[in-house]
Amino acid sequence: MNLNYKTFTLGVEEEYMVLDPTTYELKSHQQKIVQEGQKVIKDKVKAEMHQAVVEVGTDICADIDEAYEDVATLRKTIAGIADSLGFAMGAAGTHPFSHWESQLITEHVRYNEIVNELQEAARSNLIFGLHVHVGMESREMANHIANSTRYFLPHVFALSTNSPFWEGRMTGYKSFRTKVFDKFPRTGIPDAFESIEAYDNYVKLLIKTNCIDNAKKIWWDLRVHPFFNTVEFRVCDIPLTVEETITIAALFQAICARIYMLRSKNLNFIQYSRALLNENKWRASRYGVDGYLIDFGKEEEVNTRALIYELLDFLDPVLDQLGSRHRVAHVHKMLENGTGADRQLAVFEKEKNLAGVAKYINQQYLAGI
Repeated sequence: MNLNYKTFTLGVEEEYMVLDPTTYELKSHQQKIVQEGQKVIKDKVKAEMHQAVVEVGTDICADIDEAYEDVATLRKTIAGIADSLGFAMGAAGTHPFSHWESQLITEHVRYNEIVNELQEAARSNLIFGLHVHVGMESREMANHIANSTRYFLPHVFALSTNSPFWEGRMTGYKSFRTKVFDKFPRTGIPDAFESIEAYDNYVKLLIKTNCIDNAKKIWWDLRVHPFFNTVEFRVCDIPLTVEETITIAALFQAICARIYMLRSKNLNFIQYSRALLNENKWRASRYGVDGYLIDFGKEEEVNTRALIYELLDFLDPVLDQLGSRHRVAHVHKMLENGTGADRQLAVFEKEKNLAGVAKYINQQYLAGI
């Protein structure tokens, strides 16, 4: 059977921190970067709830190289605009030392509603994520693939961990961002839904009972997107560099394509419960790639790095058709050099101060472009 890999288009969203170029603390840009950005890249740049955050999103990209070009251009464009306005930029899951209490909230109806409903959970949600959309041929297929890809979320998340500090403290986690976000309702790894109708009925029930006003208030680690034919992966910290972002996007795309390939042979990937998958997510947030995840098939702990290599073997059959082998190969470098969290901690070890870490985050923002 000749599989159509053209459907697995990509969209990448990144959330950046706005920094003071001398102290490297978070700084409100009063939407100036967004306003200037929109003149150049239109709606590919958006305001976020906190004024020290800028969100960007690529076009729909046909393949991973196109996604790389788009993300690299976005980072360069935003960095140039920020520089001209007297700001600096960075990409990490949390800022090493700035406090959320001193950050301004963007004046916007939707943000006001969220803050009004979620109160301190929303105000303190000063975190930076990476979202990857993978295109699907139908919403039914999107639901099938979302169910099966849940298993791999902790593996890829472990590679993305990039938030070891929070409000000036070493948290002991490789990703503290997820701990901050856990305060929101409807977060974490979702349950499997037996059909797209079951998922839609769940959403309708929440809307009918005034839990949410639309499906965008479902903030799970992955979801069938409410409006597009995509599966949206939301579990990852934003990585320090473009290359890491693109490697993670390539992994998510390949996982979807591989599940699709199995489905075409009437094979299914085994489903595990949310309760079990969350054990692995917790381990990934605490230890990054240096811990152990549970292999539920073997019912034993396995070194996370070994499981990531196993994942690469599992994905091998689809990489050439997707044209992403060279991007996925960068995983080896990431395991060698450590995740963003590992590198931040190494800088702190050397410099003994968090301003040095924030400066490093800023230096990595355009590294390799």
